[in-house]
Amino acid sequence: MQVIVLGGGLMGSATAFFLARRGIRVRLIERGHVGAGATVASFGNIRRTGRALEQLPLAKRSLDLWNRTGELLGRDVEFRATGHLRLIFDEASRADMLRFAEAARPWGLELDQLEPAEIRRRFPGLGPSAIGASFSPRDGSANPRLVAPAFADAAARAGAEIIAHAGVPRIEKTEAGFEARTAQGTFGADVLVNCAGAWGAEIAHHFGEPVPLTAHGPQMGVTEPLPHRILPVVGIWSQDSGAYLRQVERGNVVFGGGVPRVPVAETGFAQYDPAGLTVQLAKVVQLCPALADVAIIRQWSGCEGYLSDMLPVIGASGTTPGLFHAFGFCGHGFQLGPGVGETMAELIATGTSTTPIAVMSIERFAA
Repeated sequence: MQVIVLGGGLMGSATAFFLARRGIRVRLIERGHVGAGATVASFGNIRRTGRALEQLPLAKRSLDLWNRTGELLGRDVEFRATGHLRLIFDEASRADMLRFAEAARPWGLELDQLEPAEIRRRFPGLGPSAIGASFSPRDGSANPRLVAPAFADAAARAGAEIIAHAGVPRIEKTEAGFEARTAQGTFGADVLVNCAGAWGAEIAHHFGEPVPLTAHGPQMGVTEPLPHRILPVVGIWSQDSGAYLRQVERGNVVFGGGVPRVPVAETGFAQYDPAGLTVQLAKVVQLCPALADVAIIRQWSGCEGYLSDMLPVIGASGTTPGLFHAFGFCGHGFQLGPGVGETMAELIATGTSTTPIAVMSIERFAA
């Protein structure tokens, strides 16, 4: 079996890696730099809190793999299980947290429910006006700049061929399987895996599977280096655009959220919109008042694909034998990356998945 994986972000590179580990011939094709798309623009959040319940088995599988990344990849991608603290500032959000905690427990997610005094004791300086919080101690973060190249390099060592700077490929179905014409040559395969991110909908549409996907860009920023005092990833439990932040080991505080994501133009390039910065920073300071007077040294965005029901597309094509999809992660895909890669490799190699993914099938959009 020969497999082509389209897309060199975290989903594609992880899928190529786990396929190669199974001894399957795989070629990863990326139109630009490996890991330079939505993955590198990510916040790096590895959280299960607040996810759709149907995603929690996949998120658990992925977390188990995040804990093994050093062993699997042979390098440190800065995964740290520092915990995920989600602060609550109103009673409606507290009620929502309690409902989620109860519903998530059977799926293996146990949340510590903290009162204000416990927040002050365990996390001094964070959310001084919070009326409560949830804390997931096994979650954390990793470095988005490192992880996709690490998976791609490990895939290459396991036998995968990595084709970068391939331009936009032309994909066709052939009698033998699939053909991809690229700037780096023409390649054939028995199986095609669509991990093309926000462009995944174009591939799906080409094979008769249109999906309601739109592209939006998150609003991200980072501060100057500061003394390292914030250990967990911190967010707001909110029904709207809650802010979030984390402090990296070098001292910089990465932040995002708090404002709506910006639609991405047809060029495919996301742009940071400074118009929302005042609102965003007010919410960041609500999380950590000590950040009120620090300098922001960089702001950025990235192109993310969003489906209408806020669930990704994962699984086999409903129209084309040999075609598989893993795209449209709605800005929440970073945590799922290793689990998606291992699940896709299992599905392609065995025809089934031990992790339930049927609810995320592309066939839910079939007319």
